[in-house]
Amino acid sequence: MNILDQINNHKRTEIAEAKSKVSLEQLKESPYFKRKTNSLKAALLAEGASGVIAEFKTQSPSKGVINAEAEASEVTAAYVAAGASGLSVLTDERFFGGSFENLASARWANKNSPILRKDFMLDPYQIYEARAHGADVILLIAESLSKQLLLELTETAKEIGLEVLVEVHSAEELEKLNPKVDLVGVNNRNLKTFEVDIQTSVRLSELIPEQFVKISESGISDPESISKLRAAGFKGFLIGETFMKTDDPGKACKTFIDQLKK
Repeated sequence: MNILDQINNHKRTEIAEAKSKVSLEQLKESPYFKRKTNSLKAALLAEGASGVIAEFKTQSPSKGVINAEAEASEVTAAYVAAGASGLSVLTDERFFGGSFENLASARWANKNSPILRKDFMLDPYQIYEARAHGADVILLIAESLSKQLLLELTETAKEIGLEVLVEVHSAEELEKLNPKVDLVGVNNRNLKTFEVDIQTSVRLSELIPEQFVKISESGISDPESISKLRAAGFKGFLIGETFMKTDDPGKACKTFIDQLKK
């Protein structure tokens, strides 16, 4: 069983447990559920946008613990101050050390910045969770979902005011896209093996329909890579480990974006 299958199997157990503890109606009563959301799509298309989607991630299956001391509100606020166009916050606890507390903390500290809930979404319930804890965007991993389920999850997200980022790693997965999707992310990391190749984004760029805003994810460690990706039509660049592995992720993000401007 590959890593992605392990994660999804455990996630199904998590979802069942969460449903038994908190109802959809309770999620809808959250103050964050009623707030006006921020658009990641608009932020990435804005004139002069850095395009950087800075991620708060403390560990991963491939790297282990990355930064155990980081605090979500502090780091994400520093990301925004550095010029990040958007934020990504991991909420998977078992494999990535994430939490809803981190998501809510990032939301509290960054009222006007779009925030992506980064997790393994398999059930509409999780989309309500995302809205209730302050997310503006959800991630749907095409490899984990049938075309029909991806459509159903997209429709659920749109109904409650969230944008949808669909993540792909192959040309075949692009066939699962539907017109209601907002953004398409190419993960340069193979989630079955966790090997990284930034050329994956370049290869798939021409195959992604122009109606979708394109985002490149994982393995981006230098501004020169972003120049190549921009030339291929990408507007967003999801970067986490490059910043989080340092003692001061916010400072690392600022240095990176300052270099982009030059």
